[in-house]
Amino acid sequence: QVQLVESGGGLVQAGGSLRLSCAVSGRTFSGYRMGWFRQAPGKDREFVAGITWNTGSTNGADSVKGRFTISRDNAKNAVYLQMNSLKPEDTAVYYCAASRVTMSNYPYWGQGTQVTVSS
Repeated sequence: QVQLVESGGGLVQAGGSLRLSCAVSGRTFSGYRMGWFRQAPGKDREFVAGITWNTGSTNGADSVKGRFTISRDNAKNAVYLQMNSLKPEDTAVYYCAASRVTMSNYPYWGQGTQVTVSS
């Protein structure tokens, strides 16, 4: 059974940094892609960044490009989201998700971690 557990959220001032971690277990993730999503109060969940497990290729939303970096550590079975230059509008619950690269949706999700950026 695939399990994703996020950590690293918290309260930070605008301009600060946080590093989110996602511990993944339950299978090998070769052939999978990993994604970070977020959902702010009253808003739809949105894609933040993604990475392909095998190749390490990444993509990200325009709103976070140049500020957020997604990475993965094969040996530790973990995915990270380094968030710099945080803004109040980055405040949200951040979720880690996993999907086979051949699928159009993400069937596996973590429980989420709260990120709050104060102005």
